[in-house]
Amino acid sequence: MNQDRRDIRLALPSKGRLADDALELLASSGLRVHKPNPRQYAAIIPSLPGITVLFQRPGDIVVSIRDGSVDFGITGWDVVSEGALAANDGNGSVLTLLKNLGFGECTLNVIVPENWSSVKRMVDLGQIQAKIEHPSLRIATKFHQLTKDFFIKHGYEDIRLISAEGTLEIAPSIGYADLIVDLVSTGTTLRDNRLRTLQDGLILESQACLIANKITLRKRPEVLAIAKRLLEFIVANLRAEENVAIFANVRSDSPEAIAASIFKKKVIGGLQGPTISPVIAREGGDWFAVNIIVRKDQLAEAIEELRDIGGSGVIVSPVNFIFEEEPPAYRDMLAALEG
Repeated sequence: MNQDRRDIRLALPSKGRLADDALELLASSGLRVHKPNPRQYAAIIPSLPGITVLFQRPGDIVVSIRDGSVDFGITGWDVVSEGALAANDGNGSVLTLLKNLGFGECTLNVIVPENWSSVKRMVDLGQIQAKIEHPSLRIATKFHQLTKDFFIKHGYEDIRLISAEGTLEIAPSIGYADLIVDLVSTGTTLRDNRLRTLQDGLILESQACLIANKITLRKRPEVLAIAKRLLEFIVANLRAEENVAIFANVRSDSPEAIAASIFKKKVIGGLQGPTISPVIAREGGDWFAVNIIVRKDQLAEAIEELRDIGGSGVIVSPVNFIFEEEPPAYRDMLAALEG
């Protein structure tokens, strides 16, 4: 670790869908990345003065976090997990701040040729191992440590891991591997190459995550302050994405009567409760405006419940941020730093 470095660095994926989605998440969280020169591998975040954004390959981000040359990083959970095993220290210097950022979803799977019709589960690989001419099952993968641990857990120690940086799907068909372990998102590429996953061959579920160097968080208060800011805005944004704001007018004798009706319902109770305020109605009468926050997947039910209590003029609006008193992720980070 460079003890003399005083800047604060955030590493992002340099290209691909993961890179685009990381930039989109930060922008929607009020942390837009500005790259003055498109040819440079460095940028800034205007709303976070003093932080330098670097662009690296996802696997290199984990290495940079571990050795302390970078303070924060967004990368895939798959490479974080592989890096922890490869370093043989449980990623002691790498602290996961947010494991699920909502994009980059994929799974790491054991994948076999489609024509291995009798091989459905991991235990069935034994019959293939008994038939092959070479002494070991040959597995092409970029994830040696995760693959090795998974196969040992299933009783296969006589395996040969083959490094492959290019397209893995062709390995079984051209004969330099018997099967592969690779990331799967839609499964289209597997079907196109006549491959399939094993029923119990799921090694890891992964998506993008936010990680940090534990040592710099402990030693540098300014880095800890940036961590809190990142967590505050990203968590508030992610939480808001799951919810909508609903406004409705309700005729009633009092706000308390409306609240009593709302609390008898299943989904329209809001975060702590509804916000209810009087409406100066043109035709007179006792009208009140009700404002609540509900989950997007409960919207249809919420509208029906509002109608049941006399709601009308229902308006639904997106929510940009939902801030809590203090994000649980921040408390978890502080607890991990004390451990």
